[in-house]
Amino acid sequence: MRVLVVEDEPYLADAIRTVLRRESIAADVADNGALALELLAVNTYDALVLDRDVPEVHGDDVAREVVRSGLGTRIIMVTAADRLDDKQTGFELGVDDYLTKPFELKELVLRLRALARRPAEAAPPVLETAGVRLDPFRREVYRDGRYVAVTRKQFAVLEVLMSADGGVVSAEGLLERAWDENADPFTNAVRITISTLRKRLGEPGLIHTVPGVGYRFGGEA
Repeated sequence: MRVLVVEDEPYLADAIRTVLRRESIAADVADNGALALELLAVNTYDALVLDRDVPEVHGDDVAREVVRSGLGTRIIMVTAADRLDDKQTGFELGVDDYLTKPFELKELVLRLRALARRPAEAAPPVLETAGVRLDPFRREVYRDGRYVAVTRKQFAVLEVLMSADGGVVSAEGLLERAWDENADPFTNAVRITISTLRKRLGEPGLIHTVPGVGYRFGGEA
């Protein structure tokens, strides 16, 4: 899962990003609405944690553009005041959920997990392929009914591969979806994570390397 946090309070933005990363949720940060729109134009995000009163471009306008794009990015709007009329405006724009400051960071994580469970055309709540069952909400992986213990990063990589529905995902694509914009494009983290994930899943192998292209998940090489 990859999230864009739009928050102009540096300490809160850093705290949110740190907590999300600990939960294996890749998180980028924008401190104003204009930068948020720039990032949304070049990156794919599963969810947007959006402060309503960010500078340059108002949160309502950011939300309006996200909904208009039709990309299916979920939106959690953050407000400083618990005013019903503010929430009404947001829900009419297409906002999925609301949080009022101050809030517990754990609650934000729970709300993001709940949004991830909602059906979407390209992202079913539970992924099942070749005997592997991945539950994004419970953070659990099973192979042929056997529980597979994986790290947070291994889980994130597996989720991206399985979501591709048999398609090939490049190393750059994995960096974009399972890490974040600060990931070093020359790092060998993808290769190492794929190698250790293969061992966790066991034989026969399900993650196949497509030379010069990337990786594919499935039962046949």
